[in-house]
Parts: sequence; structure tokens; C-alpha cells
Amino acid sequence: MMAEEFGAVRAETLSRDYVLSGLGGRTVEQALAGGVSAKEVWQEVCAEFDVPPERR
Repeated sequence: MMAEEFGAVRAETLSRDYVLSGLGGRTVEQALAGGVSAKEVWQEVCAEFDVPPERR
């Protein structure tokens, strides 16, 4: 879903490098590795980057 929304390269960079406060100060990759559900991670990404509701 991130690749569809942001493009493959940017999605990879965001997943690896961007720290989200809503995920406890972790990156997407760290949160997923720590057991946070993909749905919860996606919701936090959408909130952070103002993804419109129809694409969430």
C-alpha cells in the first residue's frame, strides 16, 4: 500500500528512515518487527502524511 501511495523508492525510504511518533518513535520497519500490526502501521502513516480517507 505504501508503494502504491508514495512510489516504490519513496516508500522504501520512508519505511526504513522516517520515525513516527505514533509508533512509539520507531520507523515502519521497526514497528512491524516489534509486532505492531500492518493495519496499525498503515493508519499511522496515513495520519502522518495526510493520506485522504478514500485511499486509506
